[in-house]
Amino acid sequence: MMPGDSDMTSIVQRIARQALVTYRRPVRLGEDAAKTFLENQSKLKSLMTEVRAADLKLAPRRADGSAAAPLPLQHGAPPVTYMHICETDHFSMGVFLLKSGASIPLHDHPGMHGILKVMYGKVRISCFDRLERPPGSPQVSPPVPPVPPGQADALRCSVLRSTAEYTEESGPCVLSPDRDNLHQIDAVDGPTAFMDILAPPYDPDDGRDCHYYKVLTEPEGKDTEQKEVWLMEISQPPDFWCGGEPYPGPEVCL
Repeated sequence: MMPGDSDMTSIVQRIARQALVTYRRPVRLGEDAAKTFLENQSKLKSLMTEVRAADLKLAPRRADGSAAAPLPLQHGAPPVTYMHICETDHFSMGVFLLKSGASIPLHDHPGMHGILKVMYGKVRISCFDRLERPPGSPQVSPPVPPVPPGQADALRCSVLRSTAEYTEESGPCVLSPDRDNLHQIDAVDGPTAFMDILAPPYDPDDGRDCHYYKVLTEPEGKDTEQKEVWLMEISQPPDFWCGGEPYPGPEVCL
């Protein structure tokens, strides 16, 4: 328990305070600095493992149709909404809510850390990393797919790190600047919601804009993880947009 915390302090407040401790200083090179960061991040992951929808006063939402055949997304309504909890220069914290059948398209987090914890429902998360090979290294990538003229610069050689499903009973999903930094999030079998921390927050003026991608080549073979693929950077897909709604949970003060 952090100094100043008590049994009456909400777990949301404790998570926010631990996120500030973890991310308020840039991660520096050096054994001691890295050890301190990992210890703080481990404490944050432990708190995120404990949090539940009720702690945020979230009522799980249900699809009006059966789980096997959810109703299509209502025309005009955003497929995803966001509840803002708090934001500092060092991190942002909120809740994403996905309607049944919705997805957050494959996107990146430039120079950012992140922790995601499902509050209710189920998500499928596919994690990728861009491959940056030094000049002169042997090329073992899959063949470059044909692309329209002038779009070759949008190609990105990447590797599919993992695809896994998460529920409220699962531990957090963690990303870093150099591991699992690109991901796609799909709602599975109905509506879902997850708490999300990003550090530092997106900021296009500081080189942290969100870029979207589509997979051009599928991994080959039975074991598709750790396989190289080609991605293409694209504009935000027209069928994806994110609305906002009020956060009903405990106030956070930092």
